[in-house]
Amino acid sequence: MIQRSLEQICCMIIDAELRTPLQPIAISGVSTDTRTIQQGNLFVPLIGEHYDGHDYAQQAYERGAVAMVWQRDHDSAAIPNGMPILFVNDTLQALQQLASAYRKQLSVRVIGITGSNGKTSTKDMVASVMSTEFRVHKTIGNLNNHIGLPQTLLQLEENTEIAVVEMGMSGRGEIELLSRIASPNAVIITNVGEAHMLQLGSREEIARAKFEIIAGLRDEGVLIYLGDEPLLRGLVAEHMNQHVQVITFGSRAGDNDYYAIANEIRVQADQTLFSVKVGEQARMLSGLSIPLLGRHNVINALAAIAVAEWLGLDVSSIRSGLKKTIPTGMRIELLHAIHGLTILNDAYNASPASMKAALQLLDELQGYQQKIVVLGDMLELGPQSESFHRSIGKLLNSLHFDYIFTFGEMAAYIADECRASYPLNRVVATKDKAELAKRVAAVAMTQDIVLVKASRGKRLEEVVEALRLV
Repeated sequence: MIQRSLEQICCMIIDAELRTPLQPIAISGVSTDTRTIQQGNLFVPLIGEHYDGHDYAQQAYERGAVAMVWQRDHDSAAIPNGMPILFVNDTLQALQQLASAYRKQLSVRVIGITGSNGKTSTKDMVASVMSTEFRVHKTIGNLNNHIGLPQTLLQLEENTEIAVVEMGMSGRGEIELLSRIASPNAVIITNVGEAHMLQLGSREEIARAKFEIIAGLRDEGVLIYLGDEPLLRGLVAEHMNQHVQVITFGSRAGDNDYYAIANEIRVQADQTLFSVKVGEQARMLSGLSIPLLGRHNVINALAAIAVAEWLGLDVSSIRSGLKKTIPTGMRIELLHAIHGLTILNDAYNASPASMKAALQLLDELQGYQQKIVVLGDMLELGPQSESFHRSIGKLLNSLHFDYIFTFGEMAAYIADECRASYPLNRVVATKDKAELAKRVAAVAMTQDIVLVKASRGKRLEEVVEALRLV
């Protein structure tokens, strides 16, 4: 984490004014939350729609903060007596400026990752591969926005060699801001999906929002992107400069520098095996495996391989790193109930693309008596939400699982489509989570597998926990 004197930190924030302490103050880390503050931290009170961190200044002082940032338009009478203060015009901008300045003082190489789906899985694989040769720090949890990314950068140790950071967004301009703060050496765009259709209106605008990640990309850096996506190819042709290398990955040989060999992808119970061809000479990388399930995760793994080779790692390190990946929870997480039922927990988030990928994975898995699908609403899809949900129902009609359960108003359209092909007693739509868990448990048996997937706001992990007791 950042270790600087208060005077040094003052110089790193553009408009900061230090109320001079009587003695030098050593800062060890930055906190925006009094619940997790540690001794020696600089406290940065942020202002949200329903909270104001300045209200917790005294608590921050009592819990170990040794200095604070203070927004000038707030009453200075609330400052704890004797507390060293950095006065600024905007505390959030101060946090971002501090993170950007700290990143530039380090010799770390930053790998930024964005995309509609697969950011976290790709981050996990990239970090695991990089850790075979380098000291690595990666985004923890969901710290991938205008607050979380600065916090991630400020957590870097002086000797960190590689930082792997996610960049998320809900609208235009957000990823550009994050990219300029992080100043990445390499950037990865995993794909362009339908998430944030509500805010942006079209896949074209979503692609432009994701492409903002090149805004802070350093000269002599690299852009690694899904070459299967025509929208990204068009943006590359329009905007890239000669000082940046471009590498593509995907499923099609003609469009990509790194591509998976389709008939060599084998999805097993606890891993996916695959081989890759590289470049015009079709150099083969074989015997690769990841502890993640599904062909879509193989595509994400290609991005990790590409950036690893760009940084000079050999095939043995790449193979070892991919195999040792520790995936973040609730992203096609394979679980077992106490009496043997298998659960695919993919309840962290959902979009049409990721839901189709999860269903295709379930279809490929063998060795189960029944395959049961539990799907919740996909959120933030805008006026086309009904159409997107119905498209999932139509896909289910072609795959033919044993039971279809849906939860939520929009997911009911999935069930509505499925009734065209499934027996009526095999399709259940509900808006009651307790009833959902009870009805799934009533038909799920020891040798079965259940896929649970929905947008994060539906909290279907509660159903997963109930099923683990089955």
